[in-house]
Amino acid sequence: MNATATASRRVVQTVRGQPTSDGAGVKLTRVIGQRALDMLDPFLMLDEFRSDAASDYLAGFPNHPHRGFETVTYMLAGRMRHGDNQGNSGLLVPGSVQWMTAGRGIVHSEMPEQENGLMWGFQLWVNLPAKDKMTAPRYQDIQPDRIPETSPADGVHVRVLAGRIGDVEGPVSGIAVEPVYFDISLEPNARFAAPLPQGHNAFAYVYDGAADIGDADSARRISRGELAVLDRDGGDVLLSAGASPTRLILVAGKPLNEPVAKYGPFVMNTQEQIVEAVRDFQSGRF
Repeated sequence: MNATATASRRVVQTVRGQPTSDGAGVKLTRVIGQRALDMLDPFLMLDEFRSDAASDYLAGFPNHPHRGFETVTYMLAGRMRHGDNQGNSGLLVPGSVQWMTAGRGIVHSEMPEQENGLMWGFQLWVNLPAKDKMTAPRYQDIQPDRIPETSPADGVHVRVLAGRIGDVEGPVSGIAVEPVYFDISLEPNARFAAPLPQGHNAFAYVYDGAADIGDADSARRISRGELAVLDRDGGDVLLSAGASPTRLILVAGKPLNEPVAKYGPFVMNTQEQIVEAVRDFQSGRF
């Protein structure tokens, strides 16, 4: 791929994650869904969890409800067992991804299946369009060997969770916002023009090393723990590593441009729908 064929998307905002806790006290870094970046349509939240201290994650995420959006869990290290009130169960292992569409309502848990060692990964919340908010819940549990990998340029390695690079297409399918989700590794001094769909909102989050994002005249250095919001002009975004290896996730989705009403684990379009969601959950209709 010719990295200089078209102008790269530019970085329009940078955000550093904020420490927080969720579930039964799991320590997290919240990147989207905080004061500096409340949401990036259609993305509602991005958390990174990374700790080798068992006390930070052992309590896990006991049973809790969701309605009106999707959760995407991508594991880099560690093991997490999920289960729900409809009898589904699965195991997230290093390199696996789960795309759960909560739809009209689900009650599930996510609990560590380890007592020591590193637990590391991401959870992304993706909004559903109004027409799909009351759809039937479903899971796409995708094991590591089902995620294709490609080397589209020298010193570049990409795991394609969703979207397409050349002839390589990710296994996540049937998602309304037509997502892109790439896990990109760059060797020192490697460069890659990553393809993104026209009009999609997009961000890059560097989780190891540092990357220059954008053309030479506008590039911004993004370091470990920083998220770069990209503009919507053009398609490709130019990623360049410095003297050290770099790893990042590059995520994009079609904006919904719909009103958003949020209350904890419920994301709808109006406050009336939020009240109905709470009532349905309390009445056992999930």
